[in-house]
Amino acid sequence: MWVLATTTTDSSTFVEVTNSIVRVVEGIGIGVLLLGFVVVAVSWLARPARWTTPAYEGVRRGLGRVIQLGLEILVAADLIRTVIVDPTLASVAGLGLLVLIRTLLSWSITVELEGTWPWRLRAEARDEQEVARTTT
Repeated sequence: MWVLATTTTDSSTFVEVTNSIVRVVEGIGIGVLLLGFVVVAVSWLARPARWTTPAYEGVRRGLGRVIQLGLEILVAADLIRTVIVDPTLASVAGLGLLVLIRTLLSWSITVELEGTWPWRLRAEARDEQEVARTTT
């Protein structure tokens, strides 16, 4: 009887610690989003020509990157929670759906910012380098 009680207490302590870690990681993700937004907004406000197209493009790129980084951190928190705290079929399915939605969102942000699919970025950069080498 004593062993069962100790195991239950140890297990609940482990879950509590893990939940605390997940909350910290989620807080970091939210902090990245908020701080990133502030940094992008302040850098935009500091520009003398803030209503120009290059300034607008800089804000779009900055916000897009901040959103992508924040989403990655939040996905990590969800992954920790699902794998360690609640590894049920329903929670894994929910995580899968959440990761799918966030991945599609991340891809759409990349397409919006870069004008191409994420997996084409490296190939296009390599092609540009080869063109630059052959023309010089």
